[in-house]
Amino acid sequence: MTTTTHSGTTHPETTIAADPAVPTIRISREFAAPPAAVFRAHTDPDLVARWLGPRSVTMVMERWDATTGGAYRYKHTRGDEEYGFYGSFHEVREPSRIVQTFTFEGFPDGVCLETLTLTDLGDGRTRLDAVSVYDSIEVRDMALSSGMQTGVAEGYEQLDEVLAS
Repeated sequence: MTTTTHSGTTHPETTIAADPAVPTIRISREFAAPPAAVFRAHTDPDLVARWLGPRSVTMVMERWDATTGGAYRYKHTRGDEEYGFYGSFHEVREPSRIVQTFTFEGFPDGVCLETLTLTDLGDGRTRLDAVSVYDSIEVRDMALSSGMQTGVAEGYEQLDEVLAS
């Protein structure tokens, strides 16, 4: 298993792990907010636009219907660069579970299934565990080499800021 841990001086660690035998990525992170607040930050499009992705991009939300059976589409822009993403929400169960698909428009044949679980740790804290299942180990490895780890770590740092505001 390959594990990458991102830590800063002011933010909790984000753990990103990939098992060499299966096409998955597991992400874990704790937040200083109750599960309902972390859940809302994942389902409210105005809040999602404030934290999802690396700090160097601007998010353009085209659609965000975070309900069971809903769908989403957004773009990240940086200067003249533009990266599109879309998917559908399979299950949205407040305040602890979101199951969705994820596709990068630059690789439209690849669909990832993501399951997010929020666990109440007490004292206003939440543990986020996410499992992403890819079509193959090769596709998973392409995602890992795309800079996704930096985007996840910086995105969660921005989510800390949204939750504190």
